[in-house]
Amino acid sequence: MPISPAARPKTPPRRVPHTPAGPAVPPRPSAGSAVPARTGPRARPVPAPRPATASAPLLAVSGGQLIAAPCSAPTSAAPRRARPASNPYLRLLATPGARAFTAGNLIARLPMGMLSVSAVIMIAGSRGSYALAGAVTATGLAATAVVAPFTARLVDRFGQARVAVPATALAVLGSLALVLCVYHDAPAWTLFAAYAATATTPNTGGMSRARWAHLHRGDPAALHTANSFEQAADELCFMLGPVLAATLCGALFPEAGTLVGAVLLMTGVLIFAAQRATEPPVTPRTRAVASPLRTPGMPALLAVFLATGAVFGSMEVVSIAHAGGAILALQAAGSCAAGLLYGSLRPARNVRLRLLLCLAAMTTLMSLPLLAATGSASLPVLALCLLLAGAATAPTMVTGMTLVQRATRPEQLNEGMTLSVTALLGGVAAGAAVGGWLVEHAGTVAGYAAPMSAAALALVIAGAGTAATASPDLVRRMKTAPPKGS
Repeated sequence: MPISPAARPKTPPRRVPHTPAGPAVPPRPSAGSAVPARTGPRARPVPAPRPATASAPLLAVSGGQLIAAPCSAPTSAAPRRARPASNPYLRLLATPGARAFTAGNLIARLPMGMLSVSAVIMIAGSRGSYALAGAVTATGLAATAVVAPFTARLVDRFGQARVAVPATALAVLGSLALVLCVYHDAPAWTLFAAYAATATTPNTGGMSRARWAHLHRGDPAALHTANSFEQAADELCFMLGPVLAATLCGALFPEAGTLVGAVLLMTGVLIFAAQRATEPPVTPRTRAVASPLRTPGMPALLAVFLATGAVFGSMEVVSIAHAGGAILALQAAGSCAAGLLYGSLRPARNVRLRLLLCLAAMTTLMSLPLLAATGSASLPVLALCLLLAGAATAPTMVTGMTLVQRATRPEQLNEGMTLSVTALLGGVAAGAAVGGWLVEHAGTVAGYAAPMSAAALALVIAGAGTAATASPDLVRRMKTAPPKGS
């Protein structure tokens, strides 16, 4: 009778004999040795693991069971974090959203150096009168000085996107109306009215600086680099804008510069306004806030900007009359390079003292073109003097803008910076008028004395403003100081 499989006796499992006194875990093998897989005569050597790639514990057989053997092999290293860029400008542009609004701002800022030059070329070419062209652009500049602070106040109150886009659209319509009036030979007064409508153009540079101040509040080093970057961008746009305008008007047709500038302005503002993540929040005003003009120290700063603008305006007119407009690109190039270098330095602890030093350096360097004109130097020597003279421009503007940011309330930042730009433009107009009169009636040497004199005037105003600001602090400290012998 066959026995069923279930009824068959089970054979007990065979045990592997081992020495009771032996260790339960084999000793750690030395490098390059073999690990015994089991005891007994049939022990097979197992190659030692690679120390560099061991990621799991070693296994050994002891007492018929698999056990874990300790392993001192290092595991793979954790991934290293990316080191921050050493270049301060790369760190600045690495801010989330910074590259997008910077690109839009640069596109919108380039027409600032195009539209006035294009208007002069277009009007003078069609009407044959540079006097009329200059009067039209001067009227537009005066209208900008009046309207721009109110536009900036609306930006602070309702936000950049809500105000900048319609204001830019109105300014673009003014530029297009100017083109139509010139093309159809409209009366002269229509040119003044059309160009005055462009005064609603928002201060894109000021809005960009306001975004940097919002993103890097509490970080003086980053704000210093951001202001230097914005000033270098200003110099670059004012260096390339006139060249682009003259090229378009000469190569295509007289109205091409104005049309292209209007398209670039509208496109850039739309891109800039679309970056809502980096836009400074609107601070609701629960009470009436005084104008930034009433802030202590602000009138003196605006007077410094007015005198600094006179440096730019007089230097521009005198250089064009003496050597042509192309030589001005060297001054802008020197200022742009100096601004980038200045932004890589540490911010000053005493910003007012730094402003005095920058103005003193600008006064000294502005004497170089005067010396070159006095000695009847050649054109290359004058070009080198203008390149060096521009080196003090950007550091002065960066330091001045830093003081304006510190003196202005956060909810009035756009208005405060627009006031400084307005003062600068007013100085440019006054300097251009004085420089043009001097170079026409007294010669080139007297003309080049105007920018040096304006820089010296800015230095005197800044020194007086610093002393006036420091005096109340000194009096306060004297009143609160304990008496001697206490």
